[in-house]
Amino acid sequence: MNTSAPAAPQWVQVLLSVLGVLGGAGGLAAIAAVVVQRGKFKADAADTLTDAALTLVQPLRTRVAELEEAALVTRAQLDATREQVQQLRATVWDLRRTLDRWREAILAQDATLRRVRAMVQAGEDDPGRR
Repeated sequence: MNTSAPAAPQWVQVLLSVLGVLGGAGGLAAIAAVVVQRGKFKADAADTLTDAALTLVQPLRTRVAELEEAALVTRAQLDATREQVQQLRATVWDLRRTLDRWREAILAQDATLRRVRAMVQAGEDDPGRR
């Protein structure tokens, strides 16, 4: 008759194999060292990530500051240009009125050279015209 020993569950065999591989106390010491070092590994990883982030962020901060400064200069130039355009529009409007008056004076039925000259002279003497 064939009598065989009862087979151990699979997980027991795996556990025994792992303990055998670890070599008893020496393997357990290695596992304990890894568990203790785990916190240090996390801290080192966090430091590395922080350094990398700062390396990437600092040039961006510098560029943003440059762009903000350029935007302020551009806004100031835009304001000055708007004011200049407003002044030029007023001047063009004023000159257009003057040309219209002169045209009316020249094309009038009773226009004379003396009357047109007097009108132009009066416009040039006007202190509000300069």
